[in-house]
Amino acid sequence: MVRGLSAVGLLICSNLFMTLAWYGQVMFKSKFERIGVVAVIFISWLVAFFEYCFMIPANRIGSEVYGGPFNIWELKVIQEVVSLTVFAIVVQLIMKNEALRWNHLAGFACLVLAVFFIFKK
Repeated sequence: MVRGLSAVGLLICSNLFMTLAWYGQVMFKSKFERIGVVAVIFISWLVAFFEYCFMIPANRIGSEVYGGPFNIWELKVIQEVVSLTVFAIVVQLIMKNEALRWNHLAGFACLVLAVFFIFKK
């Protein structure tokens, strides 16, 4: 149980950095519009380094190969749900002009169903 929760906690941290690395230049356009795309890519790589500093331990702690509770399929689906959840929260807090609509919630519900089916033995 502790390993599973630790893995999910690390995945949340990882996905905060991933969201910033992938979408930071869109979220903070005014701060990045004066620099070129190569500089933005380099900055994103630097941020993504911290994503990997959390993602790799999360996968190792959570994987049953290393004594964790999840198989690789379960880890992947958990990561996707965490990713979209973190993304939705960050977008609502930072990009206030992007509304969370019913179709987004319907898509998230489908992911929750994916978790149910992946964990079904």
